[in-house]
Amino acid sequence: MEKKYTIEEGMDRLKTELPDVAGAFGLLRTEATRDGLLNARTKRIVMVAVSVAQRCEPCIRTHVKAAVEMGVSRGEILEASGISILMAGGPAMAYTATVVMEVLDQMGV
Repeated sequence: MEKKYTIEEGMDRLKTELPDVAGAFGLLRTEATRDGLLNARTKRIVMVAVSVAQRCEPCIRTHVKAAVEMGVSRGEILEASGISILMAGGPAMAYTATVVMEVLDQMGV
């Protein structure tokens, strides 16, 4: 089996091997996450919730870490995850109970 990449490593490779798509995605991310009617912090909380609902482990890890670094509390992250559980059911519960909790514990929040 080949090496597994972290999301950062994989994205860096895509920037080299699929530059037009990676660049366009980067522009979309920049525009979608900047302050607007919702501030960047609120948008990051939404990104956590959507990541859990979509069961994207690399996304969960990335967005939970970024949210904590922005000052989002453990309680706020878990409350957003609770909305994901409501909307996406048991799989979202499983990802919250494992990946979200692991990242929060690793970050000491």
